[in-house]
Amino acid sequence: MRRFQNGLASFLLLVTAAVAVGGGAGYFLLRSLPITTAREGAAVLRGELAVPSVAQPSPTSFPFAELTIPHLRARSYESSLGELTEIAAGPNYKRYLTSYDSDGLRVNGLLTVPEGEGPHPAIVFVHGYIPPSQYRTTERYVDYVDFLAKSGFVVFKIDLRGHGDSEGEASGAYYSGDYVVDTLNAYSALGDASFVDSSRVGLWGHSMAGNVVTRALAAKPDIPRVVVWAGAVYSYEDFNDYSISDGSYRPPPQESERRRRREELFSTHGPFDPTSEFWKQVPMTNFLGDISGAVQVHHAVDDQVVEIGYSRNAARIFEEAGVDFEYYEYPTGGHNITGPSFTRAMERTAEFFRE
Repeated sequence: MRRFQNGLASFLLLVTAAVAVGGGAGYFLLRSLPITTAREGAAVLRGELAVPSVAQPSPTSFPFAELTIPHLRARSYESSLGELTEIAAGPNYKRYLTSYDSDGLRVNGLLTVPEGEGPHPAIVFVHGYIPPSQYRTTERYVDYVDFLAKSGFVVFKIDLRGHGDSEGEASGAYYSGDYVVDTLNAYSALGDASFVDSSRVGLWGHSMAGNVVTRALAAKPDIPRVVVWAGAVYSYEDFNDYSISDGSYRPPPQESERRRRREELFSTHGPFDPTSEFWKQVPMTNFLGDISGAVQVHHAVDDQVVEIGYSRNAARIFEEAGVDFEYYEYPTGGHNITGPSFTRAMERTAEFFRE
């Protein structure tokens, strides 16, 4: 299941044969032969690529090992949900506040549970960058959670450590493994709940959480479904190529400590270098060979925060590695994929998780 959608002329070199149907804001689907019919009247090209797995170094003890995928793979993730406090009811679901343990820290979250007999499929929902001091559990992503909850999913929107009332330090996504650990402990806690089908738990991430949930997938390759909206920093080379323009960024109170650790990281291992033995162990894109789950990526062309080049480049890498994935572009919607694009993207997201 490899699908590219929307005007992606730059991807024509990725496949040996391609068909494009539509124009203007129409959609384009690319795959490898043979041809079958797809949704929205476009042609789909199906096939598999024989790409060897990337060599995966064994986890060892060395400075900043906790940032690497081998370390994240080697450690364990065991947690469970705390007390559920009902705060509201939706049209066919109930909303609760709860928490779970992650590295001895209490991490909070908003949990929605569908009515009716379970167990239900479930989603760990990971937020993008929001100034930690401004983050509130019941604010932001309300429409996103509501759509998925009404579609019959348990949704656990976690407050990453240091955000809102969650304990710990907001250490950032790209040069720390903390948020990946929080995500995988939430995955464990959700799968342990009696009302959840543990075989059908996926991850959803927005913006910086594109890095978090895909690195979580690299650390736990059997996660069945991962969806990314407007994600950033997959290969780390892309960070150098595209950067991020986020006017909402506010240095946290502990910024000096974060800067010190980052400077120590660069002093120890140098800035990112794809030939460095250390840095080879950090990007999720170097650990695609044994991923058994599927990935879906959404991005709006007019995103002014995260350059769409991140997603296009990730789609190219996934294609070359033979990852089971879908890729969708939208002509409008901005960084949050709002407006008419929102409904279509959410429909595709729900359908993907439902599969």
